[in-house]
Amino acid sequence: MRNIELKAQLYDLAAAREIARRVANDYVSPQEQTDTYFHCARGRLKLREIEGLVAQLIWYDRPDELQASPSDYLLVPVERPEELKNLLTAAHGVRVVVKKRREIFMVCNVRVHLDQVEGLGAFLEFEAVLSPEADETPSRKVLDYLREQFGVTDDTLLPGSYAEMLEENPSYRNPSDC
Repeated sequence: MRNIELKAQLYDLAAAREIARRVANDYVSPQEQTDTYFHCARGRLKLREIEGLVAQLIWYDRPDELQASPSDYLLVPVERPEELKNLLTAAHGVRVVVKKRREIFMVCNVRVHLDQVEGLGAFLEFEAVLSPEADETPSRKVLDYLREQFGVTDDTLLPGSYAEMLEENPSYRNPSDC
């Protein structure tokens, strides 16, 4: 599976929410998500637990760039997340835990995420979901449109994941350090 992602710092969550409501054709209920990242040889591996929904084990590989970047990923639904988390912790070790509240709006095939990340702040993320045979060009046009609508400037773009941002935050404490 593949998508194209773009992430930016968000300075006015309420204004972004209004823009999202105006441009979106669908809305998903807000989610409380906990992503436990594990050490892995290539890409990123995380167990995503979503309050009230089935957990997912997600592996993805995406370059850390300040632009819309392709991300290859695999995901598997997980019925017993606590057992899997214990197994992966024993085998690979926990890198970092990311807790966030995510609001999801849909614009065509693009998920617009308004994220409030514990210990980091508010962020805007676009994920254009691609089918295996899809041409990226139409999705990139939607991303450009959304960038314009939300006023995303180059100086607000972020290259990596919330995991790296938390690891770089000097006040962050890895749960495995306890």
